[in-house]
Amino acid sequence: MAKVCAISGRKQQAGRNTRHAHSGQWAHRAPKTCRVFGVNLQTVSVPIPGGGTKKIKIAARMLTSRKFKAILAGQAPLPKGV
Repeated sequence: MAKVCAISGRKQQAGRNTRHAHSGQWAHRAPKTCRVFGVNLQTVSVPIPGGGTKKIKIAARMLTSRKFKAILAGQAPLPKGV
């Protein structure tokens, strides 16, 4: 299963890690390495309309969003593909 939020679609992003700047000439500039910024995914049980629950993975910042609260209250449907 891909590491993607079921509600917002957030996924990992590529970036660069910059170490502290070294003083001096251009030859001593701050080293940079490639890295990946992951998403803080949490597994949550969500009630489904027919009864029972379904486990979905969502980003931690979506736990307090209006969209997710509407899904928990049954006012909004589950996203497609979940």
